[in-house]
Amino acid sequence: MTHDSRISWNRRTFLTGAAALLGAPALAQGVDGADTVELERGLEEETVRRNISGFRMLDWRPYFSNLNNGAILVDIDSRAVHFWSADQSVYKLYPSSVPLTDDLTRRGRTSVVQKVEGPSWRPTPSMLKRNPEWPAFVPPGPDNPLGTHALYLSWTYYRIHGTHDTRKIGRRSSNGCVGLYNEHIAELFSLTKVGTQVLLI
Repeated sequence: MTHDSRISWNRRTFLTGAAALLGAPALAQGVDGADTVELERGLEEETVRRNISGFRMLDWRPYFSNLNNGAILVDIDSRAVHFWSADQSVYKLYPSSVPLTDDLTRRGRTSVVQKVEGPSWRPTPSMLKRNPEWPAFVPPGPDNPLGTHALYLSWTYYRIHGTHDTRKIGRRSSNGCVGLYNEHIAELFSLTKVGTQVLLI
């Protein structure tokens, strides 16, 4: 019986490629979610950049006793923001940026106390201490780190807001706030009201 090396090579290439594809999710992990995973397909190499946003639907009941005024759940670890409307007719899931370090991260219950379209931005005293070169005030516009819309929380200096720097989404990249793509914060802005309950876990 003769051995066809082409069949063996194709089978080996297929199995190697399949194993790499199956193993890719386990390999894609890292502090900033930007690790590179190389997949071999025959003689080609494909580079895939990944972040670690955990996209899975959640039920509101383990986190809230009711949906009065709607509810926002910010999952810091999976870098995702969930929203449920008061009548349960709307559920949204958005990728987000989260604070750079645990020291900058606040968890617990709060609520939306103000909604601002076209927010201006002032760095906090601690931000200016760490970054003295930053401006003391940034008006609304493309250079504003709060993006197009902001939901102000009852905690001083904490916001859920947009960003013009889309590279930040899905990563540890903020000084304490939670950032969304501008189109997502615009949608969330329209769905929420002053009094919407917020939980950061």
